[in-house]
Amino acid sequence: MRKTVLPILLLFVALQYSTAQEKMLSKEEVVRLALDNNFGIKVAKNQVEIAKNNKSMLNSGFLPTVTGSAGANYQRDDSTFDFPGQLNADGTPRDETNLYKAEAQRYNAGVTANYTLFDGLGRLYNYKRLKEQYQLSELQARETIENTMLQLFSVYFEVARLTENENVLQQALEISTQRIQRAEYAFEYGQNTKLDILNAQVDVTNDSINLLNTKQQLANVKRDLNVLINEDLNQPFAVDTLIRFIPKLQVEEYIAQTDLNNVALLQTERNLAINKYDIKVNKSGYLPTIGLNGSYGWNLNQNAPGAFFPGVNVNNTRNFGLGATLTWNLFDGGGTNVRVKNAKIAYENQELLKEQITLEVNRDIENAQAIYENRLNIYQIQEQNVVTNQNNFERSKEQFQLGRITSIEFRQAQINLLNAQTNKNLAKYDAKLAELQLLQLTGQLLNVEF
Repeated sequence: MRKTVLPILLLFVALQYSTAQEKMLSKEEVVRLALDNNFGIKVAKNQVEIAKNNKSMLNSGFLPTVTGSAGANYQRDDSTFDFPGQLNADGTPRDETNLYKAEAQRYNAGVTANYTLFDGLGRLYNYKRLKEQYQLSELQARETIENTMLQLFSVYFEVARLTENENVLQQALEISTQRIQRAEYAFEYGQNTKLDILNAQVDVTNDSINLLNTKQQLANVKRDLNVLINEDLNQPFAVDTLIRFIPKLQVEEYIAQTDLNNVALLQTERNLAINKYDIKVNKSGYLPTIGLNGSYGWNLNQNAPGAFFPGVNVNNTRNFGLGATLTWNLFDGGGTNVRVKNAKIAYENQELLKEQITLEVNRDIENAQAIYENRLNIYQIQEQNVVTNQNNFERSKEQFQLGRITSIEFRQAQINLLNAQTNKNLAKYDAKLAELQLLQLTGQLLNVEF
């Protein structure tokens, strides 16, 4: 019987030693890796770069346009002249053909510049709109980062919880294994029956299965975390199981500043500004457009000699041009008027959406605060419950060794302690996640130490 138990102990001792050799992945390190490697965050940062390019002066319409053109043309005309019926000087028929070649070459080049001096202020408001769009994209990227951080720590804390549960189950298995040895010794000396050994073996089997399942869950969750930080799926690591809670007064201060920092509320402000500029951009259609244009051209023509111009005809010309245009769309069928009205309606809708989001954020803040306080209380109760069950287990262990209680009663005390410890681990990380969710709503998630 002892030969069956020993390999199990050696296996788990080896697994525990290999875990001890794993690299410690701290909370600060996992945040840094996610910010650098997470695919969703990378995409969000690229979207910010696109918005940054869009708001540059090169995309504003304030700069002139310059167009260059050039061309070349070569033309050759071959002509044949026959003299039928004509005689030479000696009276013989004249039979010859004259070939006439005419070549012409033409070259041209030009540069044209156009500049819009005034367009009803449309490009000015569009330029400001693009700046607001850039700020909105930054807020959207921040929202993506915040959501990723929540997802990251939900997985990170799950790794921590399963790690602590693994240690608890490891201790439970060792205790159950010791019970087998004690039951075997007692059976050899006639102090108990075979039933105590069988009960201990059943408990070892159950504890072994629970430990193996926890190890498998832990391996899966570690792979989930490696996906979030874009590392090798089977990269081994250990996590920090120490949890620090933010002081209550500091949390209340964050809540009081929610209107200034909540990312959803800030996005509504940017959207309102964008809609306001949309109205002004569309109103620019009521005003005229004034533009300037200039051009420079060069032409070179080389023509073949003709009847009146026996030499090669060369014509080299240069021309300059400067002009101004005024365009005023006095009536466009009412299209501008419709666009302005629709832009105003979109602005009103955005104001309504802001009121709705403000109400929802206030509700979410109150709910998150209540959940956080409740989970903190549960965690404190579970901590005390562990102390109570630990004392009960120690006393039961003493009574069991003295033979005053049965193995079933001792096993019940062990299960109670095991449940208390795992419930405490769950309550601890649930409370911390509730704190992070509250911090996200206050807009402070990225400004605190995890």
